[in-house]
Amino acid sequence: MTDAPAVTALVIRAREGDQDAWNELVDRYAPLVWSICRRYGLARSDIDDVAQNVWLRAVGQLKALREPAALPGWLATTTKHECSRVFRARRRQEGTEQPLDFEMTPDDESKLIEQELEAAERNATLRAAFAELSSTCQRILLLRIEGVPYEEISTRLGMSIGSIGPTRARCLEKLRANPALVALMTTESSRSEQYG
Repeated sequence: MTDAPAVTALVIRAREGDQDAWNELVDRYAPLVWSICRRYGLARSDIDDVAQNVWLRAVGQLKALREPAALPGWLATTTKHECSRVFRARRRQEGTEQPLDFEMTPDDESKLIEQELEAAERNATLRAAFAELSSTCQRILLLRIEGVPYEEISTRLGMSIGSIGPTRARCLEKLRANPALVALMTTESSRSEQYG
């Protein structure tokens, strides 16, 4: 499940030189690239190299992409190929020629890529909804996610300790009520009921 119209619009804008659109594409799909690299068990430095190569290739291929909505799949496939290339190079350096222990059937690979794309879309939707919250809500929620105690939040934000919990609850309610998140959750709920 990808948000094809939004992806298409971003790709078209990025093709026309819109840096904000390009940044949004990178923000939206960097987690996809990262998760595929992690699945290959690459070291952090290799992941950074693969990601850089994938995004450089994406810049070059953006105008040639016939179906803009296909960008997420193209990124996943390109990342997979780059990971395989790096992994094979590492094995040659180490003098091992063992088969890859994570090779998958095409069906398994297709399912995995679809799951990664769905996760990337979910994350992008959540980030966009989070960005629509007030700065106070964003700060409270981030501090709580980091496990910062109420006393420290009170000091950092200049709020009374007693108001942090109710404010946090209102912020979470605003986040849950975001139309894009509601639509996403409804779609995922109906899909899980359908496929059981």
